[in-house]
Amino acid sequence: MAEFLKRKRAIEPTTRRSYESHVRLYLTPYLGNIRLDQLRVSDIAGMFDAIEEFNDTVATERASGDPARVLAVRYRRPVGPTSMHRIRATLRHALNMAIRQDRLLDFNPASVVELPAIDRPKPVVWTEEKVMQWRKDHAAHLNLLHRAGESRRADPIAAYISAPRPSSVMVWTAEQTKTFQAHARKDRLFVLYRLIATRGLRRGESVGLRKVDVNYATCRIGIHWQITQLGWDPIQDVPKTDASDREIAVDAETLTLLKEHDKCQRRERQAAGEDWAESGFVFTDEIGRPLHPQHVTDRFCGICYQAGLPPIRLHDLRHGAATAMLAAGVDIKIVQETLGHTTSAFTRDTYTSVYPEAAAAAAEATAAFLTGSPVPAPRPVPPGRRTPRPGQDAKDAAAGDTGGTVTLLPTS
Repeated sequence: MAEFLKRKRAIEPTTRRSYESHVRLYLTPYLGNIRLDQLRVSDIAGMFDAIEEFNDTVATERASGDPARVLAVRYRRPVGPTSMHRIRATLRHALNMAIRQDRLLDFNPASVVELPAIDRPKPVVWTEEKVMQWRKDHAAHLNLLHRAGESRRADPIAAYISAPRPSSVMVWTAEQTKTFQAHARKDRLFVLYRLIATRGLRRGESVGLRKVDVNYATCRIGIHWQITQLGWDPIQDVPKTDASDREIAVDAETLTLLKEHDKCQRRERQAAGEDWAESGFVFTDEIGRPLHPQHVTDRFCGICYQAGLPPIRLHDLRHGAATAMLAAGVDIKIVQETLGHTTSAFTRDTYTSVYPEAAAAAAEATAAFLTGSPVPAPRPVPPGRRTPRPGQDAKDAAAGDTGGTVTLLPTS
C-alpha cells in the first residue's frame, strides 16, 4: 500500500488524503500482516465484518443510557456504507495496479467482496410534528450531558447540533427559511447565505465567488472557482466537473443585496487602510482575506441556534433550495443546471421529498382527475401559498382569484 501511494502522483490533494486515511485506519491494521500473493476474499470480507462489529459496539454504547459508556465512545464515528465502498475502492485500485504493473496477482479479491448497498439519504422536511419530537429529543440529549457531567463544559451550539434528528438530511419549510433570513439579515455574510438558500450554491462555491464573476448587467453569476478544505487547510481551485463550472441567474433582490454588500466591503477597505489584503472575492473577512469555509459554517450554526430553528447543516440549505425549486414547479433540467449536477436523473433521485402541502395538493389533483370531479383541482403549491377556498365559484376561478399568494422563499 505504501508503494501504491508513492506511485499515485497526479491526483487531487483531497483524493490523496482519502487514500492515505483508508490505508492508515483500515487496510494496514486489518490486512497489513498478509502477504500480497496470499490475500483472499475472506480476508477482505473479515475486515468489513470487523468494521461492522465496531459500528455495533458504538451504537450499543451510545444507546446504553450509561453516562460513562456514552462518554467512552464520544469521539468514535461509525463507518457508513458509503465509506465502506470507498475503502474497498481504494484497495481494489491498489490491487489492480499490482496486477497491471507488477503482475503480482492473477485475480483481484477486492472486486468480488459483497458490501451493503449505499442508501443515499433523502431530504426530509422539518414539519411541525418532527420539530416537536426533536425538541423532546434535544431536551433528553441535554439531560444526558448533564448526567455525564458535561453540561458545564458543553458548548450549547454543539449540543444543539448533535441532538438526534429524523434524517441526516433535513430541510426547512418556507416559513422556517423566512425566519432564518430575518435573523441572518444583520450578519455581514447574509447575502452568502441567501445565495445558498435560493440558488443552491455549495459552501465552497459561495466562499469562492469572485467579483469578476458577478455580472450585474445580465443578472447572472459565474461559478468558476471554489475554496474547499483539505483537513483544516483551505484549498482554492476550479470546480471538479464541467457541470459544476456554470453560470446561474440571480433574482433582482439578491442582486441589489450584492451591490449593497460591495459598498459595505468598500467601507471596510477604507477602514482597514494598509492592512487591507485585496483577494478579489465577493465575500471576505474584515480586512479582505478569503473566508475559511469552516468559519462560514460556524456562523451559520450560531444564527440557527439564536433563531430557535430546528438544526440543519449548511449543505442542507442547498438541499432546501433544490426542494423548493421542484415544489414551485421549476423544470427539472433547470434545477439540475442551477445546482451543477451532471445529470437530471441524479437531481430527480436525490430530491424526491416534497413539502407536505405540495404533496397534499398533488393528491387532490390526482383524485379529481381520476374521479372526474367538477371542482377545479388545486395546483401543487409550496407552503406559504394558499389554495383556492373549498367551493370557490367558477367566476372567481375564471378571474384568477386563487386566494392570494406569497413567494416561496421571501426576499426579506
